Amino acid sequence: MAGKLYVVSTPIGNLKDVTLRAIEVLRSVDAIVCEDTRHAKKFLQHYGIDKPLISYFEGNEIRRAPHIIQMLREGKNLALISDAGTPTISDPGYRVIRMAREEGLEVIPIPGPSAITTALSASGLPTDRFIFEGFLPRKEGRRRRRLEELAGFEGSIVLYESPHRIEKTLKEMLEIMGDRRVFIGREMTKVHEEYIFGWLSEVIQGIKPKGEFVIVVSKEKRI
Repeated sequence: MAGKLYVVSTPIGNLKDVTLRAIEVLRSVDAIVCEDTRHAKKFLQHYGIDKPLISYFEGNEIRRAPHIIQMLREGKNLALISDAGTPTISDPGYRVIRMAREEGLEVIPIPGPSAITTALSASGLPTDRFIFEGFLPRKEGRRRRRLEELAGFEGSIVLYESPHRIEKTLKEMLEIMGDRRVFIGREMTKVHEEYIFGWLSEVIQGIKPKGEFVIVVSKEKRI
């Protein structure tokens, strides 16, 4: 009998933000597929979970996926986790899930934390329609073209950004999209979490280029 692949959401910061079901599944599986084994060990040790870890990240996913599928064929139950939040959202994982589904293997999601929904829920911006962009292209020309395309979207836009590009990205957004309502979550659920709400032209002034950022931009423009 083939094994099951559980797609398990883990905390985005605060280790208490994990479901009872997620802990139950992680304790029950034969092995855990993870991005960074060192990062995963810290989380798992916090809950007394000691399981074999299988490294699975962007650089090795094509090579490692067939091995994971073979383990499932052999009847092993596996859990897939990312470094933080819900797996496969701007993270590796969809390839092995697709392979499993194409072979008729069972894939079971274990829902939980997500930086996207965490930011949207506290943003104070419209959430009836939104688009998740992930990280913008690194090359300036491609990035600016993508911002020009996003400027026409009739809803809220959710982006991830790193500390060394946050100021530049906000300035480009202001230049290309105009002065819009924006919500920024920095280090969400962590010790130094910070939430900023205002107009793009205002929040640029006091942004701290430290930590991980989620940006929510509304279609509302300042007149």
